[in-house]
Amino acid sequence: MRIAIVGGNGQISRLLHPLLVAAGHQPVALVRNEDHRAGLEALGAEVRLLDIEGQDVDGFAAAFDGCDAVVFSAGGGPDGNVERKRTVDLEGALKSIAAAGQLGIRRFVQVSAINVDEPVAADAGDVWAAYVAAKRDADIALRASSLDWTILRPGLLTDEPPTGLVALGADLPRGSVTRADVAAVLAAVVERDDTIGRQWNLIGGNMSVSAAIDEAIRG
Repeated sequence: MRIAIVGGNGQISRLLHPLLVAAGHQPVALVRNEDHRAGLEALGAEVRLLDIEGQDVDGFAAAFDGCDAVVFSAGGGPDGNVERKRTVDLEGALKSIAAAGQLGIRRFVQVSAINVDEPVAADAGDVWAAYVAAKRDADIALRASSLDWTILRPGLLTDEPPTGLVALGADLPRGSVTRADVAAVLAAVVERDDTIGRQWNLIGGNMSVSAAIDEAIRG
């Protein structure tokens, strides 16, 4: 498959590209900054420019042209900017969903965050509340779409080396997971039709990626 990666220079995405290449797919990294091209091409990705905040649905559709699937792994970053949680995390997802539908791209995998359906603590702060609301509403929109969707909701992300051991499930408690392990799960679910229509929390665990997916499907 040719797979469009929205947020193609993100930390998870940079780990995902080589995994997709190794599996025989072609990642298409969608980025705002031309300066990222050489580094991403070195990882095996095709690079296309996409300004998530500045471009409309037609611009997203142009960036997705020729692709068979979309992975939405973009985020507004830890800069404390409430507005970017809406314009990137939510509106970027909404435009991606609409553009995929416009082009007839069925497969769509979205990276969300664990437990975003739960109420936000009163002392959590405006930025965190905006982030949770954006991820929650993006997930609601994707579930309501006609796309063949999968939603992964990782716990606390770490930069440790991959463990290859994860846990997936609808109601798993909070926990940490390496970004490399999230990338491995993304690479696995995007090509498995039996993960369509599934939403799972994702944390570190004691099962291989394939075994954890099998277990989560059994429910």
